[in-house]
Amino acid sequence: MPFPDIRSFISALQQTRDLVPVDASVDWDLELGAISRRSCERDGPALWFRDVQDYSGQSVLANPLATWRRTAVALGLAPVALVPEIHRVYEERESSPIGPVEGAEAAFLANVRRGEQVDLTELIAPMVHEGDGGRYIGTWDLVVSRDPRSGWTNWGAYRFMVHDERTLTGWPRSTSHLGTVLREVYVPRNEPMPIAIVIGADPLSHLAACATYRIGGDEAALAGGLGRAPVPLHRAPASDLLVPASAEIVISGNILSDAVAMEGPYGEYPGYRTGEMGCGILVDITAIAFRDDPIHTLDCTGLKDDSAIVTSLTGATAVKRRLQRHGLPVRDVYLPPQGAVHTAVISVAEGGPAVTTAILEVLTARRALLSKIIVVDADVDVFAMDEVIHAFSTRCHPGRGIHVASYDGRGNGLTPSYSPEERRTLSGATVAFDCTWPPEWDRATRVPVRASFADTYGEGLQQQVLDRWSELGLP
Repeated sequence: MPFPDIRSFISALQQTRDLVPVDASVDWDLELGAISRRSCERDGPALWFRDVQDYSGQSVLANPLATWRRTAVALGLAPVALVPEIHRVYEERESSPIGPVEGAEAAFLANVRRGEQVDLTELIAPMVHEGDGGRYIGTWDLVVSRDPRSGWTNWGAYRFMVHDERTLTGWPRSTSHLGTVLREVYVPRNEPMPIAIVIGADPLSHLAACATYRIGGDEAALAGGLGRAPVPLHRAPASDLLVPASAEIVISGNILSDAVAMEGPYGEYPGYRTGEMGCGILVDITAIAFRDDPIHTLDCTGLKDDSAIVTSLTGATAVKRRLQRHGLPVRDVYLPPQGAVHTAVISVAEGGPAVTTAILEVLTARRALLSKIIVVDADVDVFAMDEVIHAFSTRCHPGRGIHVASYDGRGNGLTPSYSPEERRTLSGATVAFDCTWPPEWDRATRVPVRASFADTYGEGLQQQVLDRWSELGLP
């Protein structure tokens, strides 16, 4: 494991100049969020707020994985690693999971509050965005839950808002693991559902919890594979759920199956405050535990946040494997972080309308999170958006190159362009743009030659130019 806890990761980011400690006093009420949001939008460093008003001895690490540089460092790569290399390393390690180990010592047990001692206001919960429905303690968190039917333990990332001193209210998607198990198992039984909310674990455990991973997959083993070492686990306080032993803060509780509470709105990852205050799950907190001088982790959600980078990386891998399992000729997949998990760029060995519509059908069959799909030829680098935009502008036929799939009950409820009714019913559509040359066109006579350095000039002249580049004084 490159970094056994968030503290060693902070030290590494300081060494690579990808983190700035903020020692001036900062207000938890909007100011901390505003500073973090602007840093994200400027591709700035992670921020470590070490003097948060009203919370002496606690600190906040904002947006730990919101750039490709910091994601590379978390994986043990050089911060200058290119995005395709990060994708390649992730794909290789995701294919080799390493199971966790139990029984490790846990520093979060230094301070434990149980039962009547529980007071959530003891912990930092910032007012992240202006207009949020309340103060959120769960933004960059890791939520552990278990399906009692199969014993499958899942790690997920869900938002949680402070309701009062002893309860949280949250918004897990109904199609998520947690939402599905709550609806199918605990509500019919009228039983509370145990969960453990982890804040400030090692970076790869958080990445695994936020990852687009296969159903039934073990995210703890995924984190181990990404770090090439098993993740140490320890039992959460007042619970039999196992959590990363490296955690700064662990909150144990039960989702009530017969009660709800108001939650939201919240400035979510698509970059908009979508929706109004509504009914959220209600979590009765049974215990909290935290390290001395705990470090909170915050994802100040919006344009180019942590979830955008993590889902760009892990979602692209999931999309690529899913399409390849269906026999489609996919070469590379990229979900640009600026697309807020709504856009995918997919290169194929052979394109055309049949391949494009097949891709569209596969990616909207079960759960349609993407609303725009751009299909390009293999000669287009999906990671180079200038090439993608050029292909979109010049190869997508405005009449024949646009394919639309509409659906009900499986859309993305956080799509800003959807109406309130569409978000409520999960109704919507996904469009696929066929930016490939028609397969029946002869490549030698019908396809125009691209006027680029790599395509227009012969290899000998290209090498001559490259050899003289420095001699000519060019940067």
